[in-house]
Amino acid sequence: MFDAQTSVGDGNQEPSWREAGRKSGIVHLGVGAFHKAHQAVYTDDAIGASGGDWMITGVSLRSPDVADALNPQEGLYTLLTRGEDGVSARIIGSIRHVLVAPRERQAVLDAMTAEETKIVSLTITEKGYGIDAASGGLDEGHPSIAADLSNPAEPQSAIGFIVEALRLRKERDVGGFTVLCCDNLPSNGHVVQRLVRDFVQRVRPELQEFIDEYVTFPSTMVDRITPASTEQTFADVKRLTGRDDRAAVETEPFSQWVIEDKFVAGRPDWEAGGAIFADDVLPYEKMKLRMLNGSHSLLAYSGFIAGHVYVRDVMQDAALVAVIRNHMNAIAQTLDPVAGISFDDYAGQLLTRFSNPSIAHQTYQIAMDGTQKLPQRLLEPAIFALAKGDPLDSYAFAVAAWMRYCLGMNENGAKYDLRDPREAEIEALLAGTESDAGSIVDRLMSLPGLFPDELSTSSEWKRAVAQRLEIMLSKSMRAAIEAEAKSAA
Repeated sequence: MFDAQTSVGDGNQEPSWREAGRKSGIVHLGVGAFHKAHQAVYTDDAIGASGGDWMITGVSLRSPDVADALNPQEGLYTLLTRGEDGVSARIIGSIRHVLVAPRERQAVLDAMTAEETKIVSLTITEKGYGIDAASGGLDEGHPSIAADLSNPAEPQSAIGFIVEALRLRKERDVGGFTVLCCDNLPSNGHVVQRLVRDFVQRVRPELQEFIDEYVTFPSTMVDRITPASTEQTFADVKRLTGRDDRAAVETEPFSQWVIEDKFVAGRPDWEAGGAIFADDVLPYEKMKLRMLNGSHSLLAYSGFIAGHVYVRDVMQDAALVAVIRNHMNAIAQTLDPVAGISFDDYAGQLLTRFSNPSIAHQTYQIAMDGTQKLPQRLLEPAIFALAKGDPLDSYAFAVAAWMRYCLGMNENGAKYDLRDPREAEIEALLAGTESDAGSIVDRLMSLPGLFPDELSTSSEWKRAVAQRLEIMLSKSMRAAIEAEAKSAA
């Protein structure tokens, strides 16, 4: 039983600012571990520093698990921060309540249309938006998007909920809100704005003028490594605080949030927690997506097949670390300068974070949803390198590792799920090609909407990927890693 008044050491008391009557100014779609370790913490800091009606009403679009864990605790939960110096615990109080959309649709719409709601934020992962990879608009084949286009008054998807809430707000004359995407999508604010516009043009064209005047879509860049909670998480919470807390999450000491300062109805004092407000988020976003997330994908696919369970295990593999560092150096050449940041220093900081021995971040967790992540993390900078005539080595290695992962079987013959929204397509494409690198490359590069024409028509690119995949198939991932490290030396 979680008891907010029980304390074993400093920092474990319920936040002193959490008082009756404080309103929820934020509705957050997708209350998962990352939101609880990132935006909810910044909001906790903001209210503690400056007050305001900025508590969060959370919404789960699918599973009731988060709500069932948090609501009996009145939204309170423990944040464990694991660093090289040990682990600390803190109670976060910014979430008031969590609604489960499939069983509480009207309550979700009531929260989103409440006059005090000024911001609707999202962390629903890349695949949750229902983006058509070819057009960049809505994917009519996405089940929730299809259902919402047919029946927009009973939404299921995040985009559907946003549009229906805005329709109701216009009808009730309560103004708009800021839509704040916090997922790893390039120019994420513009992406969500485009999807909302696409939806509105199809089913609610009369809303567009209202949205143009009363709704904004700032872009953001978010960064904090947040592994999935485990039994060790809960055991450490019990040891440190004396509490049982099945809603606890764990994270690293580092946290970053860069936000385009474009809000229609105010915002919390997120600067109090260290958030950065900027006129242009894009340089920060590209740096993070390519250097951190791109390196994460490289190490996840190659490390998983090589037998490394955690990122910290990967960082004990000298050859693979050399490959990662080379990749970061290559990525830096594709980036515009970012004020006040040395890319070499940033790369060193990332390697230190990846090496944190206290963080159990599974390579298999990072490897999921590859088709949603590759374009912005690896393919976009690969196109840049190809156009400049720069070496393609590290991009080709990372993509070859993803293709090897797509076979769904490790080097010991054990099968695993790809955990990718296009898993069935991938399995169908690869049937009968398990040992033919050239065929695997050709077939996976034919996945509609994934590989841009610049890469799919480049013999140089295909050859670079196939050469590395051939080593992975005919020898081993270990042999491929060592060959790549040797060539990078």
